[in-house]
Amino acid sequence: MERRSALKSIGGLFLLPALSKVSLTTEKKPVLRLAHLTDVHLKNQFNAPARFARCLHHLQAQLPKVDLILNGGDIVFDMNKENMGTINGQWKLVKETMKNECSIPVSYCLGNHDIWWNEDSKGEVFYGKKYAMDKLQLVKPYYSLIQNGWKIIVLDSTHLDIDNTWYIGKLGDEQFNWLKNELENTGKTMPVMVMSHIPILTALLMIEDNVVNKWTMLGGDMHTDTAKIIHLFYSHPNVRLCLSGHLHMRDKVVYNNVTYICNGAVSGAWWEGNRRETAPGYGIIDLYADGSFEEQYIEY
Repeated sequence: MERRSALKSIGGLFLLPALSKVSLTTEKKPVLRLAHLTDVHLKNQFNAPARFARCLHHLQAQLPKVDLILNGGDIVFDMNKENMGTINGQWKLVKETMKNECSIPVSYCLGNHDIWWNEDSKGEVFYGKKYAMDKLQLVKPYYSLIQNGWKIIVLDSTHLDIDNTWYIGKLGDEQFNWLKNELENTGKTMPVMVMSHIPILTALLMIEDNVVNKWTMLGGDMHTDTAKIIHLFYSHPNVRLCLSGHLHMRDKVVYNNVTYICNGAVSGAWWEGNRRETAPGYGIIDLYADGSFEEQYIEY
């Protein structure tokens, strides 16, 4: 009986290392948590300032805490054809709201509604992107930053169309060469995330009513240089994720191991409800040291 009891005790001891190993296993934690806000279209109507403040409070209450906000453009309601008084008022509202309601750092991307392209004002010093860049303290409309082991590239995807009166989605030669050099000078083990206003790749352009035998895809709805950008990304497999807005709807496309997410809109259908089936919201993205990520779209 004593021998059997001793063997039972020894057998129990053999189980201890296994139990200890399980208890010491640590959970994988993100190195960076982002909130992606896009298409706020802020103006002093539709109760938009209070609703945007509620969105900011909602994301700042997230746990774990958000480290950085990425604003994907269309910051103000519209600059395209407005007079300077209206434009000044919209940007003043943005500044006051962010100062009073947000304590998290923000990196900005320009949207098509953040650009002044009034045909009668081409001689003005603020014509084009200069006014918004001054308000956002941007030296260039495209740039990169490195945070917690990830490189974040912010692109300027809105440019004048061939008739010089409206916009088209593209990078242009100068910015494309900059992007190419940026990726070539990034270590192969450093994961890369890209943010643009206009989607580089999306399936949302096929969501149309009353299509007879073909879809209409406009150059202002998706990048016209998509194939060129995708080919560049194919040469740099550390590009993992591309975020965009512009279409006010939510979709996710995975191509060549790059995930392209169009992240809805804070304003929904320009502060008048849902945009089709997508409710007003924002994205939360958890980035991990190994280049993986998790993301979700949150209605506030």
